[in-house]
Amino acid sequence: MNATTIARQCTLCEAHCGILVTVEDLQVTRIEGNPDDVLSKGYICPKATAMGGLHHDPDRLRTPMKRVGTEFVPIGWDEAIAEAGRRLRQVRAEHGAHAVGMYLGNPAAHSSSVIYGGMLRAALGTNNFFTASSIDQFPQEFAAWQMFGSNVLMPVADIDRTHRLVILGANPAVSNGSITTMPGARDRIKAVRKRGGTVVVIDPRRTETVKLADEHVAVAPGGDAYLLLGMLHVLVAEGLVDGAAVRSRTTGFEELRVLVAEATPEWAAPLAGVEAEVIRRLAREHAAAPSAVMYGRIGVCHQVTGTLTHWLINVINAVTGNLDRAGGQMFATPAVDAARMARRVPLAGYGRWTDRSGRFKSFRAELPVGVLADEMLDEGPGQIRAMVTYAGNPVLSTPQGGRLDEALAGLDFYVAVDMYITETTRHADLILPPISPLEREDMDIVLSVFSVRNNLRFNPRVFEPPAGGLEDWEIMARLAVEILPLPVRRVTGRAVTAVLDRLSPLRLASAGIAVGPYGVLRKGLGGVTVSKLRKTAGGIDLGPLRPRLRELIATKDRKVHLAPEMLLDGVRELIAEAGRGAAVTAPADGFDLRLIGRRHLRSNNSWLHNLPSMVKGKPRCTVLMHPDDAVERGLADGDPAVVSSRIGAIVVPVEASDEIRRGTVAIPHGWGHREPGVGWTVAAGLPGANVNLLHDPKSTDPFTGNAAVNGTWVTVAPAPGAPEVAEQPEEAAIPG
Repeated sequence: MNATTIARQCTLCEAHCGILVTVEDLQVTRIEGNPDDVLSKGYICPKATAMGGLHHDPDRLRTPMKRVGTEFVPIGWDEAIAEAGRRLRQVRAEHGAHAVGMYLGNPAAHSSSVIYGGMLRAALGTNNFFTASSIDQFPQEFAAWQMFGSNVLMPVADIDRTHRLVILGANPAVSNGSITTMPGARDRIKAVRKRGGTVVVIDPRRTETVKLADEHVAVAPGGDAYLLLGMLHVLVAEGLVDGAAVRSRTTGFEELRVLVAEATPEWAAPLAGVEAEVIRRLAREHAAAPSAVMYGRIGVCHQVTGTLTHWLINVINAVTGNLDRAGGQMFATPAVDAARMARRVPLAGYGRWTDRSGRFKSFRAELPVGVLADEMLDEGPGQIRAMVTYAGNPVLSTPQGGRLDEALAGLDFYVAVDMYITETTRHADLILPPISPLEREDMDIVLSVFSVRNNLRFNPRVFEPPAGGLEDWEIMARLAVEILPLPVRRVTGRAVTAVLDRLSPLRLASAGIAVGPYGVLRKGLGGVTVSKLRKTAGGIDLGPLRPRLRELIATKDRKVHLAPEMLLDGVRELIAEAGRGAAVTAPADGFDLRLIGRRHLRSNNSWLHNLPSMVKGKPRCTVLMHPDDAVERGLADGDPAVVSSRIGAIVVPVEASDEIRRGTVAIPHGWGHREPGVGWTVAAGLPGANVNLLHDPKSTDPFTGNAAVNGTWVTVAPAPGAPEVAEQPEEAAIPG
């Protein structure tokens, strides 16, 4: 059989890098970067080469599985969907709509099938809806809502035209951007410097991105908000703001002036762990640059000050005139203009309901995932008794104090839409596996909202799906129909199913393109169509980001709100706590090191750990610590160590390196595949531990409930009698 090569994208992370997939005899034989891709231009990271391994993985589920005793057995699709509907309806009938919970994981957002996840949630009618966003990006969304009137209006760093790039809590050299999608980030960062610009990274660790930068500022974990307050003080006190931009576009500048009057660099320095003169210089250089952008991401989202930090990032960009201009913070103009559509859809109720404790408020119509275990385990009205999960592995990826295992095991019913039996889905009564990513055709309409360059790209199938196989959206649509009350289903069930079968995400996206800024209804015969898109080798380039704040701003007065009252109150409390010696950077009793997260180029979601090509070599689940900190504790590189927090302890090997600030340690998340019943042959044999067992689920950003998993106080000590950690063989490989 002759080899064929298909141009599409890798969908394992937000970057969606263009790839060329070569197939021979129904086997992926090669994956390489697509030089014609309009966004990634030939770049790929090692994860993209794993798409073939994922498709061919013998552990990937190909048919629905039903729990019988302690085992899973295959069943047919019709039987599985019917049983799921019957049991979900039963729980709703006996205990009410809110007795059914739903969790939507990160991979769901990497395809347009996420639309149907929302449809299923609407059909369920439950308040107990959770997503990975509350372990990821809620602070960014909340700051955008407060400042711009919509949580969708999270501005993008215009990296390709900026003269000064300042990065906080992000490592785009590894992630290739997030909520600023920038595939080939290494080359884009290098290009900033080549055109005479500067790159500064503010991070407790000397990350892979730092190695590309002009300057590294080793901020203390949790110190970002204080550093930014000190910078803002300098900008205001020294008259370094762009007065015209502030007067014409914003409200609240005078309130800001009062707020930061006492937040001098000398005040901020010990709290941030950064010298006062460095803070002062950072502010002056940001104001003086021809264009500048400050970009923060998950590392600062994962703090108790996450919302305040992202607000201050946006404020500094705005007052220096770097909002909505080339080289600063901008908003994309995607083919399906979700940001413009969002102006007509009000945020679905901040605080419209809460968890049953009354502490955590709903935001964008969902609750923070940190309360999920409590909502299952705590008896009483509104208790979750059944769950639907779509992608994700919250047992490993969220802080639950180890209780989520117990909670999932005790449910009356649990149905999972997932390709694997994971630490989470092993508790399911039914697992409904979608076809593999290489068997789907799709068009990204979600992540293009946050791209550094406007574009539209198509994802054709590499393989024809197996007979009877279903895509994610088809599973969601069928479940939505099945949970309708019986009389409605009898009358309209077949009709609704027939309509949904015609309304694929691709058709919905096509309609969105037609009415969008580049569509035929606006551009006539020269407009973008799916038919034209299919004929391209790497998508359609729709040009650089352009100013559009005036058309998108969704506040009532059409102004950027620099000083939302609740965020002002949050900073006032932060300043007051510092005065009382109770700042978020203050040591906790009995614990002397701050724990932060860490990402690896070959790791993303936990199911990549089942691919030998992604886990070969040295163990990656280590505790990275400064050599001096290790020596003080009687530890050396490679030694097994007990890492303990107030709520838990894990054992991992030490990785000693001066790339991390003293007093700080880093452990990656998503590891610890030793639970019985998990269907991962490779991952089950790997060393590693679940770092989220160390994080208190009650430690959150106070505005959004986003989990604060950066800055947990821990101790590290030798682990007597712990087994040695073995390396994975370098020669391990799989097709693709």
